[in-house]
Amino acid sequence: MGHGVKIENKKAFHDYTILETIEAGIELKGPEVKSIRQGSVSMRDSYAAFENKSQLFLHNMHISQYPGALEKLDPMRKRRLLLHRNELLRWQKKVEEKGLTIVPLSLYTNKKGKIKVNLALVRGKKLFDKRRDIKEREIKKQIERHKKLRGAK
Repeated sequence: MGHGVKIENKKAFHDYTILETIEAGIELKGPEVKSIRQGSVSMRDSYAAFENKSQLFLHNMHISQYPGALEKLDPMRKRRLLLHRNELLRWQKKVEEKGLTIVPLSLYTNKKGKIKVNLALVRGKKLFDKRRDIKEREIKKQIERHKKLRGAK
């Protein structure tokens, strides 16, 4: 039971500017929990959206069918996220007022073995932001390379 699982959504860091993060519970069925523990999850293009009176649902997260599961579940079904009412309302207001998006950054097991989702309130990056980030990364790499070369003499 002690083995921790951590699945990350690396694309989110590339496509969005992260403004705020929060840990949420997620409503899952037994076979989904087993698939997640095996790491059979893809969060690519997944996002969270509010529905019927401030309930938050995670969409487009693919959890593979667990082999041998009797119940056949839709791997792409929407799953309810569990947060405190005040946190839900606060984030709902920000999404509605500022046109922000909620995306999952990672899925992991906490100390009690419960599966949690690290959600982020994000703003989409414009193409020039992505280019600037890539350029900054390249410059940092060049500086590090230069330091190593000079330090080797």
